[in-house]
Amino acid sequence: MGIFFGVLSSCKTSNPVHSSGNKSTVFKESLAIDNDGNKYPVKVLLDGKLWMTHNLNSNIPNSYCYDDVDKNCQGYGRLYTWESAIEGCKLLGEGWRLPTNIEWQKLTIVYGGAAGDSAAIRRKSYFTLLFSDTAGFNALLGGGRDPDGHYSRRNAHGFYWAATENDTATASFCNFANGSQAIYQQQEGEKNRAFSVRCVKNIDSLKR
Repeated sequence: MGIFFGVLSSCKTSNPVHSSGNKSTVFKESLAIDNDGNKYPVKVLLDGKLWMTHNLNSNIPNSYCYDDVDKNCQGYGRLYTWESAIEGCKLLGEGWRLPTNIEWQKLTIVYGGAAGDSAAIRRKSYFTLLFSDTAGFNALLGGGRDPDGHYSRRNAHGFYWAATENDTATASFCNFANGSQAIYQQQEGEKNRAFSVRCVKNIDSLKR
């Protein structure tokens, strides 16, 4: 694909909902821990969804450390083929899943401002989701892995899978591009490439 400008785990989330009488208050931040012992901060963002705020790092088949170096997994999380990305989110526990292309688009819009042209939104959301403590999303420029095993573009691009399929061979992904300092939703990601992963959960699934 040309990029254009292109072990089983379960999750335990601490105190997701605090209930008092008939009222339920959804928490703002908490922590998830998988069976590998990896701890993932999670946060309810402005789109109203619960997101992981660090890249998935569960060691499952068809997931990789950048350059096959373990310390890169510690800093950037693992890189996953599309199918392993779907599976990795499911294995975190009930309700966790890979975000859709529309959910990535909505996240870009709400952190890019409701007004202004799309280019301005893409630029503002890039800085907000990458660097802002207010958003706390902490996107990473983890690069990717080609089907032939070649790694490239770390610190230049953060490629994040979306659940949205185009056909049997390709799916959508979100591209944090350092060169243009903007976010792009792109469609034709070859599923056997390996990209970073964030998982998402609907707030309704947290209510008891």
